[in-house]
This record gives sequence, structure tokens and C-alpha cells, in this order.
Amino acid sequence: MAGTPLQIVVGLGNPGPEHRLTRHNAGFWFVDALAYRHGVQFRAHARYQGEIARVVVEGTELVLLKPQTYMNRSGLSIRALMDYIKAPVSAMLVVHDDLDLQCGIARLKLGGGHGGHNGLRDTITHCGAEFWRLRLGVGHPGDKSQVIDYVLQRARPAEENAIVDAIDAGLDALVVLLREGAEKAMNRLHTRVISEQ
Repeated sequence: MAGTPLQIVVGLGNPGPEHRLTRHNAGFWFVDALAYRHGVQFRAHARYQGEIARVVVEGTELVLLKPQTYMNRSGLSIRALMDYIKAPVSAMLVVHDDLDLQCGIARLKLGGGHGGHNGLRDTITHCGAEFWRLRLGVGHPGDKSQVIDYVLQRARPAEENAIVDAIDAGLDALVVLLREGAEKAMNRLHTRVISEQ
């Protein structure tokens, strides 16, 4: 089976040290981990209002992006990069935190709505909806009124470890996605056993 062609992997998050370890920055954690695996570092690029790194995975060169526009304006940065490298929206993977999934769960999908996620909402506004998403579960506080504070706080240690485990599984699934395609990648990712927190 042919792999899924990707050119861009975007991690969604907020810039600044005060946000670095918050649940909302799980997308940044993913692309940081991907860059670390390949021994590269991010560099700021004013053209894209973001930080960029380049890696080669399964023979495919990927541009990694961390928008520095704050979450609700992520689409501006992403659109600038897409236009510059002339990448179609279908060749992009956006990695983000997801309140509807428990910590430790990761899910891969193509297209869909924003589910109330401001980073996804702005990305869809500027780029369209038909991009790949890697959803990293961060759990839900149980009360809608607490969501904003919840995502902007650091997770409890057991939850954070589970999120990191999901990121590792997502990194492995990315290799399968590029090498063997979406069906195999989703099967591997969606059937993994989640350890108890």
C-alpha cells in the first residue's frame, strides 16, 4: 500500500515559557519530539510568523511548523507556509490537544470540523478543512465553564505521562502513515492499549 503524501506537520500551541507545559501545547510537544528524534532544532521565521524545522521521515521531507501567533490566529502562520511551499491542504498534518479524548489516547483523521478548538477554527478559516489531524487527548475538566483554565494549566503527572505516551505512539503512526498509508496508521494507533493512569 502506498504511503500518504505529506509536506507539512503543524503543532498547535501558544508561544512563551508560561504556556510551554500546558495541556493546550500538546501539539507543540509533538513537533518538538519529532524534531528531537531527528536531531534538528526549530528556528524563527518572520515570513511565517512561526518557528520552522525540516526533517526527513521515510524518505519524505517534512516542514515542521510551530505558529507563534497564539492559538486563535494559527491559520495566518499556516497559510503563509502553505503558500510559500505551494503545498495543498491535503498534504498537511495538524497536531492538537483534544478535550473529548482522555489523556493517553491519540486519533488520526482527515477533515472534519473544529470541535470548538480555536486553533483548528482559525486553520479551517484560512486553509479549508481537508487536512489531516492528529488529536491528542488531554481529558475534560467535567464542566464547560472550566475549560479555558483547564487547557492553560499543566496536567497532573500521571496525565502528562499519558499524553507523552500518546505522542510517542503518534510519532510511530506518522512513520506508518508515510510508508504504508492512512488505514494502517489508524489501525495501529486506534487499537493500541492505553495503560491505566
